[in-house]
Formats: sequence, structure tokens, C-alpha cells
Amino acid sequence: MSARQKQQKFVYDFTEGNKDLKDLLGGKGANLAEMTNLGLPVPPGFTITTEACREYLESGAEPAALCDEVSAHLDALEQRMGKRLGQADDPLLVSVRSGAKFSMPGMMDTVLNIGLSDASVAGLAAQADNERFAWDSYRRLVQMFGKTVMGVDGDLFEEALETAKQARGADSDLGLDAADLRQLVEDFKRIVVKETGREFPQEPREQMDLAVRAVFDSWNTDRAKLYRRQERIPGDLGTAVTVCSMVFGNLGPDSGTGVAFTRDPASGAQGTYGDYLQNAQGEDVVAGIRNTVPLADLEGIDRTSYDQLMTIMQTLETHYRDLCDIEFTIERGHLWMLQTRVGKRTAAAAFRIATQLVDQGLITEAEALQRVNGAQLSQLMFPRFDDTVADSGSVKRIGWGIAASPGAAVGKAVFDSYTAVKWSRSGEQVILIRRETNPDDLNGMIAAEGILTSRGGKTSHAAVVARGMGKTCVCGAEELEVDTKRRRLTAPGGVVIEEGDLISIDGSTGKVYLGEVPVVPSPVVEYFEGRMHAGADEADGLVQAVHRVMAYADRVRRLRVRANADNAEDAARARRFGAQGIGLCRTEHMFLGERREMVERLVLADTDAEREDALGALLPLQKADFIELFEAMDGLPVTVRLLDPPLHEFLPDITELSVRVALAESREDANENDLRLLQAVHKLHEQNPMLGLRGVRLGLVIPGLFAMQVRAIAEAAAHRKAAKGDPRAEIMIPLVGTVQELEIVRDEADRVVAEVEAATGTRLRLAIGTMIELPRAALTAGQIAEAAEFFSFGTNDLTQTVWGFSRDDVEASFFTAYLEKGIFGVSPFETIDRDGVGALVRSAVEAGRATRPDLKLGICGEHGGDPESVHFFHDVGLDYVSCSPFRIPVARLEAGRAAARPH
Repeated sequence: MSARQKQQKFVYDFTEGNKDLKDLLGGKGANLAEMTNLGLPVPPGFTITTEACREYLESGAEPAALCDEVSAHLDALEQRMGKRLGQADDPLLVSVRSGAKFSMPGMMDTVLNIGLSDASVAGLAAQADNERFAWDSYRRLVQMFGKTVMGVDGDLFEEALETAKQARGADSDLGLDAADLRQLVEDFKRIVVKETGREFPQEPREQMDLAVRAVFDSWNTDRAKLYRRQERIPGDLGTAVTVCSMVFGNLGPDSGTGVAFTRDPASGAQGTYGDYLQNAQGEDVVAGIRNTVPLADLEGIDRTSYDQLMTIMQTLETHYRDLCDIEFTIERGHLWMLQTRVGKRTAAAAFRIATQLVDQGLITEAEALQRVNGAQLSQLMFPRFDDTVADSGSVKRIGWGIAASPGAAVGKAVFDSYTAVKWSRSGEQVILIRRETNPDDLNGMIAAEGILTSRGGKTSHAAVVARGMGKTCVCGAEELEVDTKRRRLTAPGGVVIEEGDLISIDGSTGKVYLGEVPVVPSPVVEYFEGRMHAGADEADGLVQAVHRVMAYADRVRRLRVRANADNAEDAARARRFGAQGIGLCRTEHMFLGERREMVERLVLADTDAEREDALGALLPLQKADFIELFEAMDGLPVTVRLLDPPLHEFLPDITELSVRVALAESREDANENDLRLLQAVHKLHEQNPMLGLRGVRLGLVIPGLFAMQVRAIAEAAAHRKAAKGDPRAEIMIPLVGTVQELEIVRDEADRVVAEVEAATGTRLRLAIGTMIELPRAALTAGQIAEAAEFFSFGTNDLTQTVWGFSRDDVEASFFTAYLEKGIFGVSPFETIDRDGVGALVRSAVEAGRATRPDLKLGICGEHGGDPESVHFFHDVGLDYVSCSPFRIPVARLEAGRAAARPH
């Protein structure tokens, strides 16, 4: 044993930790310790650390010191409780629960009632004076332990339970008496033996040790790994394990269990929110197996416990300065706190709560920025259902459930996770319909547009996971009868929805519709478009909250935000969305449509005169495009990238053209132009066009091409100046790999600009720079900066060339496998690869600025609108990011968050 292991502490009593030890004790253990420190009623227990889990997962065995530490803490717990684990006449029972640093609801394992056995069940019944309760607790243990620890298919237990209820004529397990439950325990134990070849363990300590090991193992289940990839949680953290003395909500009508939120996690509204279930244990609420009552009903059921809970909720929210999610149990009128954590919430709730807490003086504006993020803002910009259509009767409402997670989702009905994944991979939009979801449904929940369940409330598994993922969800639609075996849903009035039928669900109202309901822009988009003022009467609290957060982000951010826009319409929209210029105007988009013929003329030109004629025809069209663009962005910088793609992209497809020529020749009706075009297409054909004749290479090989574009830019700028405008054009040379390329093109551009200045009598200040999109350009950035006034990092191509990927090919072939195997946590085309591509960006920034301290630096790849990437670009010192118009608000918000985050 190493000296480190001898000194290492693997077990902490609830009285020893605090909320800041989440890395070590996990969220559950750290927060149980914090509540214990606050003097709240927490059942005694202890936490096994994440370090113990990591060592177990790495070596396959628990740390040598762990057994003795657990024994010491268990002895202390037994002395405190005055009874021993599994003691025959008065058993101490414990729960064994997972608890990672980051909340992973339902993804890992929990076992309740550890310590019950054939020998102690009678003692529990005697102590509780309730035989039914004792056998109910025992059957729960065998069911949970059998599934979680021994690997028995959970459906076998559910089927046995359903059989017992049918025999008794009961609608729920509450209709089973003690004798029924005693028989059910025997049935469950027989299932265990049949499926595993082992008896259900009767030794209490063996039960506990096996359960702890099962919780450790649950860190690496497929569903846990999938959830971590979805939520970008590191895979090497491990989980802590809490061992807590049991308190019972299933002792009778004066007992129960519930989940509470200090604010509505769906809307952010202040008030009493949550679910309560009498005569039940905790998993009944989250699983959604029985429908709960609203937490407010607890006031009429048990006023004393309700008042105490309200006081505790206020204490916790003030202490944590955030929305708190609380699990509690009432045991014969005594309230116990089983868990608290900062609660998951919808995007709308996140913005509302952040501003509410500022107004209450609990957090600062800078802290409020860290309580929201760009992904949430994106969700708020999604369309919503058109209420005028939805409520008009032109679409049929077939049900109404609980609005668990907002949004508008339309898709084909599917009734299991496998089908949801299969159909979504085929391009279908689907709605996953279940009675209730469980952790095994995670794949389908991710694949679906929305989730609909007939059971469960706002704290059910479906609701909690959907809110965390930003998925639309309607729960507890009790009037809908879900038949997963026959793959159909029956609504009131005999309406039947078969698998594949189109339905619409509204997670903001809980309404379910047959067919497709039209959508309209969200109020947040209306606000960004300028069609709704934050102070207007029709602006709700959400728009006002978004306005306040965005205003603060704009005040504190250092990064400017530009748009990728190629025409005046996109530029105008980008400006409304808050763009501070154009970071990328792709001139190739100006050569499409009817102008293709002019490009064909350029390609087919055999003489200098023909080439000059073709370029001359393009010049006025390009100039007119730039005049419109500069007018739309008057007073703001517009970076125009000269032609980048290979010329063959503007020519007909080689196969189609070959067929056309062959057919014409067979009819002896050959077209001379088509023949010349075909020869040109063959001549320009490349095996790997991405690395071929494109970008700066085009400008060097085709005389006059770049000069024509520079002249169009310069003449458009002069035109705008003559019209009293303020054009701020920047000319960007693409795909430069060496400074010599840039110098040659720059000299030509300077000559053209000087000619336009002389001809118009206008002084033009046109900055000339380059895109850094090749590894060599990044590595020689110091040299390139001698000829460039600005760099714009083209991270799309830079990612392709650093990784050796052809994006169009790899995303369709092996990217899914790479993501599933954990090689990528996220696609490097979505979020910047900090270690590879990011390292080149950082070194290019440093080298470029060492040569030219006033070098302007930006990024115009898709990463410019990715939240995590924006933080990286802030850190490395870029001046601006550029992204598509719709992502501009996200980039503004994230730039503010990056500037305001604590260091």
C-alpha cells in the first residue's frame, strides 16, 4: 500500500463536508453535508468519495483501506441510531445512492431499504406496527437490488407486480395487502434465482457492499456515458456514494415523499412548486409510476410539515442564492430532507430567475450572466405554435397534460426508444410517447423532437431530463391511454394515434394535437428583430429578462460580434440582431443563378480579350452588390473575401454534361458550347478540390480575376462616399499559405485601389488582410503579418487541414462512431479543438501581434457562434467573432459571459 493511500480518506460523515466539496463528495454528498451544517433535518449517514470510485474503476477493486473506513463509519451510524444494520428485532436500514459532481438524473443507480432480509422483515413490521409497510419495503429492496445489483431484467418484476394487482383487482400497488406483498417477495426472489442462479443475499453487510460496487459500476453504463456526452460532462470524474439511514414515506397516509422547487423550473415564476405522493417511497415520484398531487396540496394534508418545508425552502434558496431542487420524505408527520441541489431549469426560467435574483439582491449582474448561456438563448429563439390556429378548432386537440418543458414539437408518434433513434437517423422527426420514461429511454429522448408521457408530473424522470436537455415535454396526460405493445395511443372520443401518425405537443401549455400545428416566431426573436420593444405592453417577463441580460452582456464584453452575410437583406437582419459589422462576405455566392453563364464565359476564354470581356461583364454586377452591402452596413466594417471555391463549382456537373453531349452527338446535333464546356470541366477536374486550385491560387493563375473584384469593392466604396455614406470595406485574401502569395496579390490590389482613387478623386482606406485557414499560414503568421493588416481565422478549413478531414466525407462516414467511442466529446467542427486547432490559433495570434502590434484579429468560421468557442477566442485575445445572423445574439451573450466570468 502506498503512503498516499495510507493517508487518503475515502469516507466522510455528513457532518464533515460542505457544498464546496462536490469534486470529492459529489453533488448529493456535498449538499447533504451542507444541509447538516445548516441544522436541517437530514437522516444521518456518510459518503464514499469519488476518489474511491476512480480507483475502483481503474483497478477493478476497491481501495484496500475502504472496507475498514466503511466499517468504522457504519459502527458510528449504528451507535447513533441505537440499532444495527439488518438487526432482526429492530433493523437499521440504509439507502445506497449515487451522486456525481454534476447532476445526472436517473442515469446511475440507487438501492433503498438495504438491510432487510427474511430475518428482519418481521422486526421492521413489529417496530412500525405495520406489516404491510414491512413487506412493501422488502419487495422494493428485492426489486431494486435484483435489477440494479444482480442485473435482472426490470420488466420481469413489473410483470409480476402487474399480475398481483390484476389478481387483487387493484389499480395501483396501494391496493395490495400484506399477504399479497409477502407473496410478491417470494415471487421476486424466485425471479432472482431463475435469472442469476443465485439466491437473493440475506447478509445485510453483503447487500450494502454489493450495492456500493453496483453504484461505482453504474458510472460506466451506456446510458450514463451517453448522458455525459450529451451534457459534455468529463468521463473521468467518477461518482460518490451516499449511505444514508432510511426514513420511510410508505408507512401510511401520514407519511409520503415529494420533490419541491423553490421556483417553477419551467417558467421561473416564484411560488410553491413540486409534487407530493402519500404513502410512497422516493422513486415512486421520480419514476412517474403513480400520479402525484401538487405540492400545495400538502398544506391540507399535513400543515405542520408543509409550513416547516416552506421555511426550509426559503433558507436553502437564500443560502444557495439560486433555484433549489429538494427531495424530502415525511415519516409519520416528521419531515426529513434527503437531497438538495441547484435545480435544472428551462431556458425561459433561467433568464427570469437570473434577473429576479438580481432584483432581490442575492446575486450581482455579473453573476446573473453566469446563470444563463448561449444554448438556452438559442432555445428561446425557436418558433412556437401559432395560438390563433391551435385554439381555432382547425386542428384537433386530443389531450392535455402537464407543461413540463416548453417548446413546440411536431413529429411522428413512436412508442419506444429504439424506433425513435432508428427513424431520426433516417431524417424523420419523431415524438417519443411512453407511459413513463426511465433511464433506459435516454437514447430515444435525445433523438426525439419532444417527449409525451401519460403518467408523472413536473418532477418525473421525463420532465427533469427533458428540461436539462432543452427538449419539449408534456407529462401526465392521464386522459391518453398509451399501449406500447400495440404501438398506439387512444385519446378521448376513441381517437387512435398509430405509430407513424403526426402529432404536435406544446410544452408551454401541455396541449397535445393531432397533426401539425403551424409555428410562428418566438417573442424573443421578435424582440431581436426590433418588432417588439422590451418595455411594450405585449412584451412578457421573458422578453424583459432577455433584454436586461443582453444589455449587461453588451456593456461588459470585449469581443465585438460581426455577421457572416453575403447580401444586403442578410446584412440588415444581422444589424438588427446586434452585429457590429460583417466579418465574412463570401463573394462566390454572388456568382450563382443567372450569373453562372458569365463565369462559364470566363472559364472558356481562350484569349486575353475574351477574358477581359467576361470580367468586364461581371464588374458592374459585383459593384452593385457591394454598394447595397455597404449601404446596409454603413459605418461598420465589411470584410469581403475574394473568390475562394474552385471554378468547377460554377460549371455544370461533369456527369450531367457528359450525358447531354453524348445524347446530342447520337442525334448528330452537337452543341459547340457544350463541347467546349465539357473540355473545360475535364481540364478543371481535381481529385481533391479542397486542396486544389482555389483561393489565392485562383487570383494568381487567372489574370484579372482578383483585380476585377478589388475594383468593384473600391468603386462601390467611392460611390457610397459620394452619397455621403461611411463605407468601411476590408479586402480579405483567402487560403494564403506563404507571405509571397499575399504580397503579389496585395501589390495588385494596391494598384487597383490607387487607380480608383485617382479616377474618382476619393481617398479610400481599404484594409487588406488574409484568412488564416492553413496550418502553414498559422505557423508562419509572423511573416504573413508583415503584409496583412488583419487576420481572420477560417476555422472550418483550418480544422479540416489540421485533422486531415474532408468534412463532407467524414461526418457521413465515421464521425458518429468517433463520438460514440468517446474519441470526440463533441465534433471539432462544432466546438473549437483547443489542443490542436486552438493551439495554432493561439500561436498565430502571438506571432502576428509580435510583428504588427495593431494587427486586427477575428474569426469567421462556424465556431464564431459556438458558445464554448467564443470563450476560447476571448481568452486568446481576438478582437471579434463572426457568425451567421441568427447566432449573433448567442455570440453577444457568450462574449459578455467570457468577460464577466470570475478568474
